[in-house]
Amino acid sequence: MTVPDNHAPLTSYQSYPAQEMAQRARDFRQTMQRRRSIRMFADTPVPKEIIADILLTAGTAPSGANQQPWHFCAVSNPDMKRRIRIAAEQEEQAFYTERAPQAWLDALAPLGTNASKPFLDIAPWLIVCFAESWHFTANGEKGKNYYVTESMGIAVGMLITAVHNAGLVTLTHTPSPMGFLADICGRGENERAYLLMPVGYPADDCQVPIITKKALSDIATFFE
Repeated sequence: MTVPDNHAPLTSYQSYPAQEMAQRARDFRQTMQRRRSIRMFADTPVPKEIIADILLTAGTAPSGANQQPWHFCAVSNPDMKRRIRIAAEQEEQAFYTERAPQAWLDALAPLGTNASKPFLDIAPWLIVCFAESWHFTANGEKGKNYYVTESMGIAVGMLITAVHNAGLVTLTHTPSPMGFLADICGRGENERAYLLMPVGYPADDCQVPIITKKALSDIATFFE
């Protein structure tokens, strides 16, 4: 293939012997199998530097045409967290009492969720993930971003993994609609809230639903 002038040799790749590779894959799988979504947080502070590294990890995600159509607002300010909680609970109350079909409520019932979201106050950090539908070009015109939803999904997956790897916990929270988040965080018209994630330590008395994950045979097909 013809290599463009703006390319350089790959120097960051690290290879491993097959046996070590298998062990690394197994160890990482076991590490990630301990990850749980948490709704009961401690108010223990988390240094800003840790959150910054987690966000930089998310920022390494691949994206359509490398346009990196994301912005992460990390909120520790108590007043902003309170405003987010109030607005989120208003939307959640409407969801649980008016908007959600009964089938959806039945599916949520085993998880024990409701319109009350105290973790939005308690968790030391809230990370608001915004998807950028378009951007301004160098000459000030609107430029289209490509595969925004797919790019955001990958970046958020890496963000969740980075949180767990750091020894913290999180929750993927999606109050709907989420327009209030752009207003509170002062984001532009080209961005929409994609996900709201409290990040911190689990409470000492934290409990989680008893759930199982699908087996390999249920999630993958091998053609050999």
